[in-house]
Formats: sequence, C-alpha cells, structure tokens
Amino acid sequence: MKIFTTSQIRELDKYTIENEPIKSIDLMERAAEALFKALVSKFPDKKNSFYVFAGPGNNGGDALALTRLLKDNGYTVKSYLISTGSLSADCAVNKSRLQEKHPDAFEEHIEKFVKPSIADDTIIVDGLFGSGLNKPLSGIFADVVDFINSLKNIVVAIDVPSGINADTCCSIHETKIKANYTFSLQFPKIGFFYFENERYVGEWSVLDIGLHPEGIKQKETDFYYLDKQEVKILLKKRSKFSHKGSFGHLVLLAGSKGMAGASILSAKAALRTGVGLLTVHGPEGNRCILQTVTPEVIYDADCDQDCISRFYHVDKYDAMAIGPGIGIQSLTVQMLQNLLPLIRIPAVFDADAINIISAQKTLLRHIPESSIFTPHPKEFERFAGISGICSQDMLQKAKEMAEEYQIFIVLKGAYTRIVTPDGKVYFNSTGNPGMATAGSGDVLTGMIGALLAQGYDSEDAAKLGVYLHGLAADLALENESEESLMAGDMIDAIGKAFKSLASH
Repeated sequence: MKIFTTSQIRELDKYTIENEPIKSIDLMERAAEALFKALVSKFPDKKNSFYVFAGPGNNGGDALALTRLLKDNGYTVKSYLISTGSLSADCAVNKSRLQEKHPDAFEEHIEKFVKPSIADDTIIVDGLFGSGLNKPLSGIFADVVDFINSLKNIVVAIDVPSGINADTCCSIHETKIKANYTFSLQFPKIGFFYFENERYVGEWSVLDIGLHPEGIKQKETDFYYLDKQEVKILLKKRSKFSHKGSFGHLVLLAGSKGMAGASILSAKAALRTGVGLLTVHGPEGNRCILQTVTPEVIYDADCDQDCISRFYHVDKYDAMAIGPGIGIQSLTVQMLQNLLPLIRIPAVFDADAINIISAQKTLLRHIPESSIFTPHPKEFERFAGISGICSQDMLQKAKEMAEEYQIFIVLKGAYTRIVTPDGKVYFNSTGNPGMATAGSGDVLTGMIGALLAQGYDSEDAAKLGVYLHGLAADLALENESEESLMAGDMIDAIGKAFKSLASH
C-alpha cells in the first residue's frame, strides 16, 4: 500500500473531485459514512452516547456530518463546533445541515470555550483538526484539547489526533489529543510509524473513502506499507522436480564462546525458511552443541576454540550471513577485515558484524552492493554515528546511508522499516511487542539469508523475510502471550506463516 504525505493526499482529494467527478461536499459525506460505519462497528451497543468536537475546517465538516448520521440512526450524540468565527465552505454546509435537521445536537463556541459536562462512559470524537494542521494549537483550540485530555473517556480521532503533524514526529511540548483510536482516511499517515506519536495516535485503522484509484496509481511516493497483498506475489512456487540444490547453499558465520545459542536460532530459522543446504562456520568449541541441536547443519569449525578467527571459502556458497553472536574479539575483527574484500555477492550483516563495521567505517567501502544490514536502534546509532535523534531523523539518516553505500537497511522495531538504495521505505505490517526478546534478530538474519540463497534478490528477500518474521511472531501468539514469546516460538511458527501468506 502506498503512503503519502498530507500535501499529496490533498492533491489526491482534488484529483478525485475533478476526475470521478464528485463534489467536495459529497466526498466529505462519503468520508462521514465510512467513519459512521467504523464507529458503530467499534462500539456496537446502541446505548453508547457520543460527544463530537468539530473544528472550523474540513475535519470539522467530517465531524458534523458524522454527528448527523449518528443522530439519524438513533444514537445519543451531541456536537460542539469550535471556531474563531470562520469556517471552510464544506464545514459551513454541514453545520447548516445539522442545525436544520437536529438542532438539539449542536452547539457552537466562538473564541471562548465553555466546558460541557460529559459522563465518563460517553465516547468522545475528536474532529477539531485533521492532517492539514502545520502549526501548534493555541487559544480556544488548545483549551478544548486540554479539556479532553483531562477526562478519562475513550477518545476516537478522525484522520489524525488534533495537534499532530501527520508527517513528522511530534514534540512533547505541544498540545495534542491523546486518542485511544484513530480512524485514518484512505491511507495510514507517515507519522503513525514514529514511536514518539504512539501515545497520541493509539490504535489506528484505515477507512477507504474511495479516492480515485488512477490518481493513487499515478502518484509517486517513497513510502509504502508492506501488507499481505504486496508480499504474497513475491513467493516463488516450488517445482515438483526440485531438489536441495535448487534452494541454494547458505553459509552462516555465527557464534562465539558462550553464544552458541545465537547460531542455533539463526540456523534453525534458515532451515525453516527453506534453504537447501546450510553451513555454519563457528568456533570449534560450539561444534558439538550445533551438531547435536541442529543435525541438519553442516558445521565448518574454525581453528580457534572460542571465536571465529578466519574464513576464506566465500565462492562455495550462494549467500552469506554474518554476525549473530560472533563477538568483537580482535581475531574476529581481523577475520572480517580480511573477509570483506573477498565477498562478491550481497550478504546479510547483523549484530556484531555491524558493530565491528561501525567501529571501522573504512570497511564500508568493501561491502558488496545490495547487501542487507539488520540493526536494532542502538546498533544503527553506532553504525550511523548518531545519538539522541527522533525517529524521523533516524529514518532520513538510514535513507542517506542506504543510497551512499547502495545497501538495504532493515531498521528493526515496531513497523520494521526496510530502506532501499533508491530511497524507498517499506513499513512492515506484521509483528507484535513480544518480539522484543533475545534472539529475535538472530531469527530474522537466518530467514533473510535463506531467502537470498534461494535466489530472491535483496529487496524481495528483505521484504519477505521481515514480513514472515513478524507474521510468525503473530501466529505464535495463538499459544503464547506477548510476555512469554521466545525466539524459538517464532521459528516453530515459520511454517504456519508461509501457509498463511500463501492462503487466499
């Protein structure tokens, strides 16, 4: 799914009005109908009552039209129109419609806000300002937001919570609605994917309001939401006459003394993701552990007992993944320095491989193009040489580095972001907070490495690996909780994830 900036969404609104064609007031009515259906679906009890706060712009027009639809269908609802005296044309039309049909459901407050008395079980709808807001709230509007935030009521925001800039990370010093739910019109907003905004946006969902599909198709963007529809078409169908050689040979450089678990998790994940052959290169001291726990693995023991000290046989393999549990011992650092100039194919770099490269930036010039880096936030800060910046600036830095070094950067976390060398960003739709556990990243490394070995190009391997990784974690919650989820549970659910993705 494409994701657009607020200015691009306004252009799509205009395109729809001109090319459907449809009047802007009728497009607003369509949005209100979608909001009504979503609201009563979320709160189906007819005994629910609603208090709708509308602003002077088109978001307020949506809110007033929603009030009318709620009243038409027998719900208890009251709306407050908050303004400084002037309204958008469509907001003014919906004000007149509501006043004419349900005058008892409408009040207008100009310049001065009088606090209403609202029962604790009343559902508040925030329709003050939508995604077009580009300055902090003040005056009467800030008063209303402060009042709403002081209550314990459930709050539902229309499009975006008022006070939020839908394209950026919000500042903690600015006044904004703290919503429990946000009903976003047509597209998720880029700002929804920044952790700074989570406490204000709450649980969000997207409502289709029928913007023109041709306009959406033609409009270029750098941002996408990675969903099942897009990922499913990437899956390669296996031939009946295929054999293990058909699905590639991956070499995984992983493990050190006390870190055999990282190599085990990564290896198991690679095997479950369908690689034909898997060689693990690790210290001699881990050989018995790996061969016992994962007998399917070919174990290539390093000459060192405790760490990976050398590796040269890069030409024997279809893909390479480096990093889980390897440590940053001097011998391992030297090994990576010697190895990088020899690699001729894209590789996956994770964990300590990233940390070693972060400490010696000159190694970046030896990274093969289209390699995939999979840092968690702190690893990326070290990699990029930054700290203390917001999610938006971190993403911009990842875009700059991906373009400069022609690599893919997978920023792990909520909505794991895949940043491509051509500046595209894919926000992942699968996954849950239970994935914040030891070994989760090792699993992802094995999965992406296995897909590379099977012949997927780097972009498709990253997309498919990240999506399946999160989906496996989601499916594992059928038997576990977010608190109890372990990396091994994700591995056990990889097969279910493939089946789920392949299903209709």
